[in-house]
Amino acid sequence: MKDVLDELAAARRAMGKGSVPAGDAYTIELRRRYDAPIDDVWDALTNPERLQRWLQPVTGDLRLGGKFELDGGEHGDILRCEPPRLLKVSWLYGPDADAWPGTSEVQVRLASGPAGDTEFELVHAVVLEEPLFPIYGPGAGGVGWDLRLLALARLLAGGETVDHEAVEKSPEFVRRSAAAWGEAHLAAGGEPERVAAAIEATTRFYAPDPT
Repeated sequence: MKDVLDELAAARRAMGKGSVPAGDAYTIELRRRYDAPIDDVWDALTNPERLQRWLQPVTGDLRLGGKFELDGGEHGDILRCEPPRLLKVSWLYGPDADAWPGTSEVQVRLASGPAGDTEFELVHAVVLEEPLFPIYGPGAGGVGWDLRLLALARLLAGGETVDHEAVEKSPEFVRRSAAAWGEAHLAAGGEPERVAAAIEATTRFYAPDPT
């Protein structure tokens, strides 16, 4: 578990505001460094065989303007693709695309570091209706991205594939991740009482008390 917690600590988190075609959006932002060259990180983001090892199996027309679908039901369009530095996609949930039209986008930027490493930035902008965001705060999506970037770190280091389900159900991982997103929420001006309630709700959602 120590290496998992070290990976959590390696990321810088922020919450902000942005826009998507549907209107104003909340953003969750993750920045970190990977000890791998930029071409390797880009390949891990765009090669379907490697994507399934840290994200999910993906199908579709994987080119600019094409559509993709993940095994978990997330799907969307490839909006920008500028190898090896920028990838932007729409990110929709569930089988009914009309229910959430244009409500979510994910953008990843890469930059070469001074030692042959890579600076990684992910921004997920999403329109959330009441009461989802007030209840869960940025941890609603942030905990999931923390898990995926842990798996990406393992892949880039040549390690084993992460058991997403096992880590996601770890109370310690979920608690630490939800708390880290709570700190980002506070830094963005969240009210302490509402932030504390959101941390608790997110922790319960990802790792419910077995009793």
